[in-house]
Amino acid sequence: MNDILKNISKTKLEYVEKCKIKRPLAEVEGMALKAPPVRGFINSLHLAKKAGNFGLITEIKKASPSKGLIRKDFNPKELAKAYELGGASCLSVLTDTPYFMGKDKHLVDARAATALPVLRKDFILDPYQIIESRALGADCILIIMAMVDDTLAAELETVALEYNLDVLVEVHDANELKRSQKLESQLVGINNRNLKTFDVSIETTIDLASLADPSLTLVSESGFFLNSDLKMINEKANINTFLIGESLMRQNNVKLATQKLLCNS
Repeated sequence: MNDILKNISKTKLEYVEKCKIKRPLAEVEGMALKAPPVRGFINSLHLAKKAGNFGLITEIKKASPSKGLIRKDFNPKELAKAYELGGASCLSVLTDTPYFMGKDKHLVDARAATALPVLRKDFILDPYQIIESRALGADCILIIMAMVDDTLAAELETVALEYNLDVLVEVHDANELKRSQKLESQLVGINNRNLKTFDVSIETTIDLASLADPSLTLVSESGFFLNSDLKMINEKANINTFLIGESLMRQNNVKLATQKLLCNS
């Protein structure tokens, strides 16, 4: 784990410990059991593919560590509605505050505004966060293989599955991809962003897709701006599912931009 991820991990674990004091596990478990039924995240992506469309996971993200503030007029409810009307299959909502200016409320508001399944995009490092995610209404959680060892990854996935959550397992290189295939989840995200330099190259997806088990549902993440980008990855890597955030978040008309990306307009 590089220094950047070590710092993020330290900050996140300290924050989680404070959350446990403020809202004990038993209370969060009770909230999770009362949460609305999960919406099938993976199923929504599969339905898009079955219909001959790209499966698009659109991100609600106010800021990022590499780019700073991305969108000033930030309204999760309106953004979620725009994405849904634009043809998105799922939502990804940032809830991390220190690095992305996210809030738990952003996820709650976005999910309430649409019928789309929602991924809680955060640095998940403790089983408490999994149960908390379900309590917030999340339908899917993220496990970043660069930030966890195999034992913790398996523990997090087990808890997620106990709460009927889908799991998106994120990888950045061949070693992480190999490790990810020890897990049950068939949804694997290939992040095209280098976590050391923050540079983005969609060639990462092409390289890693050739090494992946054909049974996996692969998601290519970051670096997409045009429908032609999606078609290129589809042709070269046989991937039809994408997670896109910044390029859409910077658009004035998010609905139209989503439609153009999918060529549904």
